[in-house]
Amino acid sequence: MKWKLLTAIAAAGLVLPALGLAVLSALSRRPANVGVVNGHLAACPNSPNCVSTLADDWEHHLEPLAFNGAAHDALETLKTIVGKLPRTKVVTESDNYLHVEFTSALFRFVDDVEFLVDTENRQVHFRSASRVGHGDLGANRRRMEAIERAFR
Repeated sequence: MKWKLLTAIAAAGLVLPALGLAVLSALSRRPANVGVVNGHLAACPNSPNCVSTLADDWEHHLEPLAFNGAAHDALETLKTIVGKLPRTKVVTESDNYLHVEFTSALFRFVDDVEFLVDTENRQVHFRSASRVGHGDLGANRRRMEAIERAFR
């Protein structure tokens, strides 16, 4: 009887946090700050689950993607790259902007990734941020570094 109780408590200790994460994921919605405002992407929050080429601090900053050729070709290349990655969905695209949702496999957490072409400086700026939580175990940074390698 004692072992059954301990097993039930242990199972609850594993299942309840997982259930909580799944509910948190299901309730998350697209943030209001996604998109281009005054020619810029939104700033990263203070949490470590975001990276951006426009961030001033080292924790959030990555370098923009340099390109040669037409801006349209740079965005098409990025669409091809993200299209090969699992669980992606292109949400919005225009001549100089691309918004993609990446969904995690286990708890279905969504990260919003935005690309903004700067034709004058021949760069693509980006922002990759988790919708919920504080940390992401470096997932946004690793994803954007992989996209950068593929883009080069």
